Amino acid sequence: MKRFILLISVCLACGITVNATVPSFANPVLPFDYSDPDVCRIGDTYLMTSSSFNNVPGLQILASKDLVHWEIVDAAIRYRLPGYEQGFPLPGHYVWAPAIRMHDERVYIYYGDPDRGIYCIRSKQLQPSDINMQFPLEWEEPVLVMEGKGIIDPCPLWDEDGRVWLAHAYAGSRARFKSVLSIAELSADGLSVKVPSRVVFDGHEEHATCEGPKLYKRNGWYYLMHPAGGVKEGWQVVQRSKNIYGPYELKITLAQRRTDINGPHQGAWVDTPDNEDWFIHFQDKGVAGRIIHMQPVHWQDDWPVMGNNGEPIFKYQGIKDNGTKDGKPTYANFFRRDDFDGLELALDWQWSGGYVSPKWYFCDAAHSLLRLYSAECEQDGYIPNLLLQKIPDVAFTATARVRFMPNSHPEMKEAEHAGMIVFGRQSFRLEVPVTGEWCYLRLQMTDKQIGQFYTSQDGQQWTQYGKPFQAVEGVWTGAQIGLYCTRDHRIFNDAGWMDVDYFELQMDN
Repeated sequence: MKRFILLISVCLACGITVNATVPSFANPVLPFDYSDPDVCRIGDTYLMTSSSFNNVPGLQILASKDLVHWEIVDAAIRYRLPGYEQGFPLPGHYVWAPAIRMHDERVYIYYGDPDRGIYCIRSKQLQPSDINMQFPLEWEEPVLVMEGKGIIDPCPLWDEDGRVWLAHAYAGSRARFKSVLSIAELSADGLSVKVPSRVVFDGHEEHATCEGPKLYKRNGWYYLMHPAGGVKEGWQVVQRSKNIYGPYELKITLAQRRTDINGPHQGAWVDTPDNEDWFIHFQDKGVAGRIIHMQPVHWQDDWPVMGNNGEPIFKYQGIKDNGTKDGKPTYANFFRRDDFDGLELALDWQWSGGYVSPKWYFCDAAHSLLRLYSAECEQDGYIPNLLLQKIPDVAFTATARVRFMPNSHPEMKEAEHAGMIVFGRQSFRLEVPVTGEWCYLRLQMTDKQIGQFYTSQDGQQWTQYGKPFQAVEGVWTGAQIGLYCTRDHRIFNDAGWMDVDYFELQMDN
């Protein structure tokens, strides 16, 4: 599949400067909704995954060679979410706050399902020939490691003595209990509980809503790195102890202070092959979702010092970025045009319904188009076959060339609808005219997520469709942009469809 990458560039006039192998950048390094990110390094390759909630493919995996330029390369859950039940409330459920690690020549991902417990999904064992991380990987079926409602935010640690630890938190909405962190001991393969969880930290008094722990070991110290205080107003805490169960010493290592970077929330510590240290975290931007920032880290007396002495940075002056236009650093590379000339959908597309049905779409590579078949709405009008992408935290334009061919039988008159959608707790649609002719759909959205739809017959002259609207965030997510083809509950023996020639996402200058 062709992937035309349009690079966003910013010019760094000043910023923190150190001896670094990381390119210059400005935060956010990735202005897209990758909530609760976790990062690990395997050789010279960095892997990131994040919460994907009800979207499939789930657990998208991004790869980078320098922590600044990222590309979606894989997804650990391709077709159906573990525990999915038709009719079960979908938005914001299922895949929460994963941790990604390499152990025993496998990539492991642990994540919390707030209604079922903690799952582990791991790749098949990599061979020596896989040292350069060829994607996609082969993934085993997910295993429910720790069953229980409200157990979330897992992170494993394989200790030097062979023991396996798992830190986790609790979701008050399910467990009726929160603001504490626990550690359990797992079996040697990391797939079952050996010793039940034990509370190791209570944050009720000074660090309420502590969650999202990441568990590390360095210089004989066990570290719990986690946010507290809430997504929009919280801060980063680091705790350390010589004993896995504590007691733990504590410091606040990153907080908003005088900056515009609120939170700053849940993230991951990662080092480079050149012994540099970085902290990658998210910032909640409401309708734009939870976008990705990166902070330099240095160690002082075995404590990490993040950002500019505990304050988030905006600009970082690293090495010259030779891979970008005019030598200007890139802070996102996810703007592209999809011509649908492959046999599979690219991994930046996700279905919102918890699973993928073969009755929803056809990647018609021979004609370089995507065909979306109408699918019946589920209860309460929920559309399971919404095909969506994340919206960026910048002004952008989305354009698609489409044609709608509804079922022509009289019994199906006005039963089917298709078009472009901005999806959230409140959604906004641009419907395709029922002409059977090719036409163009367009969304223009400001950096404040105020949108306006347009239509065109020739792609040159555009007509405004409806009034401007303020996009609305989803459940634990930002708003999403995408396509739909749906029908009501009339029973008939065939479906209409919408053909999509291309879909393009461009940043507006």
